[in-house]
Amino acid sequence: MADRLFDVGEVEALMRGAARSGVALSYSDALGALGFAFSRPKMRALCAVLDVVDERAAAGGEPELAVLVVRASDGLPGQGWWVGRSDWDGLWEGPDARHFVQGVQGRAFAYWRER
Repeated sequence: MADRLFDVGEVEALMRGAARSGVALSYSDALGALGFAFSRPKMRALCAVLDVVDERAAAGGEPELAVLVVRASDGLPGQGWWVGRSDWDGLWEGPDARHFVQGVQGRAFAYWRER
């Protein structure tokens, strides 16, 4: 479903633009920028495409970008972003999680600001 709903290149361009601008996007904002209203199925499809975007980034030696799509309520990525990470074993919410996310986001901002 994800590959039919979203173009990976379009999502990748959106995320690179956000990184260049030094901003995170809410799930709703990201979907809106892609021409869709928020719904949970569309959010899940977007997350699947963000996984592909991050795989491509890793293959190219670039920082991950999915971290720039966050919940509007607390500015943190959703559960799917945290699951399976080998570089974090804390809670997925709270000040420590926020600090960790800001570090990952900062790497993306710094990298894409230069390009």
